[in-house]
Amino acid sequence: MSDTPHPGPVMTRRRTLRGKDGLRALSGLSVLVACICALPMLAVALAALSGGTETITHLMQTVLPRYAGTTLWLIVMVSAGTFSLGVGAAWLVTMTRFPGCRLFEIALVLPLAFPAYVLAYVYTHVLDHPGVVQTTLRALTGWGPRDYWFPDIRSVGGAAAMLVLVLYPYVYLLARAAFLQQSATTFLAARALGASAWSAFFKISLPLARPAIAGGVLLAVMETIADFGTVAYFGVQTFATGIYTSWFSLADRAGAAQLALCLLSFALLLAMLERAQRGGAKYHDPSRRQQRMEPADLKGPQAMIAMILCGIPVLFGAVLPIGVLFSMGLGSEQNLLSTRYLGFVQNSLTLASVAALCTVVAAITVGFFQRLRPGRMSQSAAYVARLGYAVPGGVIAVGLLVPFAAFDNALDAFMRARFDISTGLLVTGSIWLLVAAYMVRFLAAALGAYEGGQAMVPANMDAAARSLGQTPAGTLRRVHLPILAPSLLTALLIVFVDVMKELPATLIMRPFNYDTLAVQAYRLASDERLEGAAVPSLVIVAIGLLPVILICRQVGRRSR
Repeated sequence: MSDTPHPGPVMTRRRTLRGKDGLRALSGLSVLVACICALPMLAVALAALSGGTETITHLMQTVLPRYAGTTLWLIVMVSAGTFSLGVGAAWLVTMTRFPGCRLFEIALVLPLAFPAYVLAYVYTHVLDHPGVVQTTLRALTGWGPRDYWFPDIRSVGGAAAMLVLVLYPYVYLLARAAFLQQSATTFLAARALGASAWSAFFKISLPLARPAIAGGVLLAVMETIADFGTVAYFGVQTFATGIYTSWFSLADRAGAAQLALCLLSFALLLAMLERAQRGGAKYHDPSRRQQRMEPADLKGPQAMIAMILCGIPVLFGAVLPIGVLFSMGLGSEQNLLSTRYLGFVQNSLTLASVAALCTVVAAITVGFFQRLRPGRMSQSAAYVARLGYAVPGGVIAVGLLVPFAAFDNALDAFMRARFDISTGLLVTGSIWLLVAAYMVRFLAAALGAYEGGQAMVPANMDAAARSLGQTPAGTLRRVHLPILAPSLLTALLIVFVDVMKELPATLIMRPFNYDTLAVQAYRLASDERLEGAAVPSLVIVAIGLLPVILICRQVGRRSR
């Protein structure tokens, strides 16, 4: 007989009670996270509906058509640009071989580290009237300022170009993965039936990869409507700039809420489209033979053309901006080691670290509850938690400030009337409200990374932990978290870098005199001090390279 003591009925009952209490706590925390994510959207809707019809009528007669037209035109250009660059580059590096192909396969991801507004600062410095390109052109030709025509970088087309250069990697990564998973059987059958290589690509390979490509383009579109720094610096009037102008410059809270509701409705429509195309358009190769496509060797002029096509987005999206930023930073008077700049760095790192930690904890709560109790409540909580990635930062900021400002004002009035004490703004303008906005905005990214790792943990490990007397908290702490450490690190890095780059929510919600690197770069660029803006921009890009390096390593490992 074994000498190992067996738990008695009292101990078993206690463990059962602890397990039930843990499930209740997990359920309550998941619902709380979902409510926090839903609060900005509900608050924007209520504030917009309570604003009356006069404000929306005035907006429709003045700025709303212009905001809608500019935003739609920007979406069209960014969609076309990211589709062309992403799909073309993915097809070249997966289906052909040319000199430098392996290098381009990884380098094409690098522009993902750059915020679009940083590229806007760089190319304004290079292409604007006093920039090096036009100055050299005038020096060589002897032309005056009005003797020639040059494309205006501060335009809708210029903003679209900046967004395309930093967002095409979304399409590239998803399209490349889809092309790698395709079997060569159907493509070779089309070729055997007389179809040309181009015809087989458009009729076979491209339709099979359509769900992945559509998902990448929709992600790029969502980032486009959420962008503020690029369009604001270029003077392009979109919904994002309209919300900021209404809130700060015009002090029109109702107008800002109604503009935010318009943008929120469009963003949620895109989220529904993305979910529908993921759920309903799952194509696969019906043939049973999974023959890997052998890449075609390109030589001579064809190889040169492929190198140029793959090199253009890397050159203009990463290499040239880094060189220009270094040049601008060396010529500026900004001292990164000064007390003031160290304060910006400290504020940015503090916000990013706290927000990343809170967001990943929220993702673990929602994801683990969905695994333990798959059902309508857990799935609804996870669905609401994912909606934040489709909501622009400006909309989330307005949605959180409206109810908490009302709460602070009501509490202050009550304390003044009863105790003659002014509480001021306890929540509004605090760091924690800003952290909540970051969590709502980036929870979907953390949840996706967590669920990707959680899928690798078989269900029988949970059953084994329960049979050994582990509570849900014990199972999470002793089984899941050690296995999911790489996925959680990836989620932390992604949220950390996204918070470092986030601009609209930080501009609207930051505490007084609490500036970050992104705010400092925007402020200097708004004053046309682009050399100074290069210094904080370089720090943001350097930190943004961390998750991109992880992605590059994964891309290289899969290609091998």
